[in-house]
Amino acid sequence: MKTRQLGNSDIHTAPLVFGGNVFEWTLDEAGSFRILDEFVDAGFNFIDTADVYSRFVPGHMGGESETIIGRWLHQRGNRDKVIVATKCGMSMGPSKEGLSKTYIMAAAEDSLRRLQTDYIDLYQSHCDDEATPLEETLDSFATLIRQGKVRVIGASNYKGARLEEALRVSQRDGLPRYESLQPLYNLYDRSDYENDLQSVCTGNNLGVIPYSSLASGFLTGKYRSSGDTQGKARARIVERYLTPRGDGILRALDEVAKSHESTPASAALAWLMARPGVTAPIASATSSAQLRSLIEATELKLSVAEVEALDRASS
Repeated sequence: MKTRQLGNSDIHTAPLVFGGNVFEWTLDEAGSFRILDEFVDAGFNFIDTADVYSRFVPGHMGGESETIIGRWLHQRGNRDKVIVATKCGMSMGPSKEGLSKTYIMAAAEDSLRRLQTDYIDLYQSHCDDEATPLEETLDSFATLIRQGKVRVIGASNYKGARLEEALRVSQRDGLPRYESLQPLYNLYDRSDYENDLQSVCTGNNLGVIPYSSLASGFLTGKYRSSGDTQGKARARIVERYLTPRGDGILRALDEVAKSHESTPASAALAWLMARPGVTAPIASATSSAQLRSLIEATELKLSVAEVEALDRASS
């Protein structure tokens, strides 16, 4: 299996990232361990999480996903074989958010403790913080890199202009630069990345690891009407995709998947993996069957006509 470099860093990853947002949300600890074992056994090595996962679940405080991953790494003894990415910046409680130096240094220590590791491979700004100078944020990451606690840094949810500004600050001041971007990007959600971010990423050789690659499960094809979302944890998120355009995208995915004896999820990820600048999409699974569909996407080669059909349906 080919690997892809993350920006200008020495980090190489197989073309699929497992999204750890499901840990202690839709997947308990035993299930999380099982799916991580299967993911790594299949030859993949990149796990993405964030300190704020799964604070969005009632009764959770944040840090649950990192804690699960930390326990798994400790029990398996495989830290040197796995790339671990996490993020900071989103609210973890009163006065616990943003990208100030004080907060980044404290948040990094909390993540290291929960992950039971002494270094983070990819540490990402989860969202922009316009109240904090970019110089302060990037200098904080420089300190963590000098201390050996972080290898490479990345950004998530940045606008193109701010990402370019951050890259200029890094070059001007001799500070570490963002080597990757984690944007919202999938067959349905295309405009923000393609119109605002793609040229910045390709022009500066940034790795791109899109999140919500399957549109919160919509592109798997299992949600085709409001009735399909009843009682599901993702119902509120998925319902926004239940539009005539969404229907057209699913029909196009059905046709492509059928021609390859595959699944809509595999076809949607294969389309994304072939997009300009994309290093590896982030996707989650809660069962072995779902994971097989994700893995199958890495070997699925779409024809030019198939890519064009998906482009038309989702344009």
